[in-house]
Amino acid sequence: MRKEDFYFDLPEELIAQVPLKDRESSRLLVLDKKTGAIEHETFSNIIKYLNKGDCLVLNDTRVIPARLFGNRKDTGSVVEFLLLKRIDDNKWETLVKPGKKAKPGIVFDFGNGTMEGKILEVKDDGTRIIEFRYDGVFEQILDKLGEMPLPPYIKAKLEDKERYQTVYSKKEGSAAAPTAGLHFTKSLLKRIEEKGVNIVYITLHVGLGTFRPVKSENIEEHNMHYEYFEIDENSAKIINETKKAGGNIIAVGTTSVRTLESAANDQGEVLAQSGWTNIFIYPGYKFKVIDKLITNFHLPESTLIMLVSALAGRENILNAYQEAVKLKYRFFSFGDAMLIK
Repeated sequence: MRKEDFYFDLPEELIAQVPLKDRESSRLLVLDKKTGAIEHETFSNIIKYLNKGDCLVLNDTRVIPARLFGNRKDTGSVVEFLLLKRIDDNKWETLVKPGKKAKPGIVFDFGNGTMEGKILEVKDDGTRIIEFRYDGVFEQILDKLGEMPLPPYIKAKLEDKERYQTVYSKKEGSAAAPTAGLHFTKSLLKRIEEKGVNIVYITLHVGLGTFRPVKSENIEEHNMHYEYFEIDENSAKIINETKKAGGNIIAVGTTSVRTLESAANDQGEVLAQSGWTNIFIYPGYKFKVIDKLITNFHLPESTLIMLVSALAGRENILNAYQEAVKLKYRFFSFGDAMLIK
């Protein structure tokens, strides 16, 4: 299967630059994965596609202000760091731009002496391991010096930092938001619960695995980056009981899908655990846990459009995307939503 099989043409003006004021007023494209039939809705009406006894699975990760700018101590030149993964208290795996200015041994200054960072290693995939030195609490320093790591296709300034967090975000550690969850409000979640839908929370800290571009022409040669996930006993129990009772498992976002599918055994039973996953889901994959998916519209040729194609069929997805372009849906992180049912 080739990367170009997942290409679609997207006019730049359809890439949403700012979030809507009202989260649940996004548009919702509903795609039937069996027939390819399409309906058009408002996100607040998602509730009519959820039934009593179903289970809605949300990723409660919280985005950290993972974008830092440092000055090289020797030359003063500015380098951008994106914190991807914490290795221990003071060491992080980072994406660095421009990378050629961050060779092992080079020291950077952050916030005029607030913190220093030394490059320890350059990994095979081009990421850097950096060790920070500082006085105080790292999270407080990061909150002061760091910026929200918005994707590069968003050029507009984010006025409200919380708008790039889900309303249920809890566990800090992501370098990007699980954006399908941005459409939910607390009142919508309350209405869903009142309908008798079980809501459970799992965690996957979004890192490079989720948004790194596919470079290999043959997609099977692409290696996903590892990301950390957690599923507790209670969430696993509710998911498994829902399945046994014949209810649907509805994942919110591709990160929830990857977490559930990584944590399931061959019988489709989700096991409570924490660990690292580099699961890559593309057409041909047999889903063990999820039945439906709430997601955003994804970049052409990305691992995410490959994942949704695995669930709904490539032709159905490309047809739905073509329809979304024609009807001027808003795309990507701050864009509209899709329900695959």
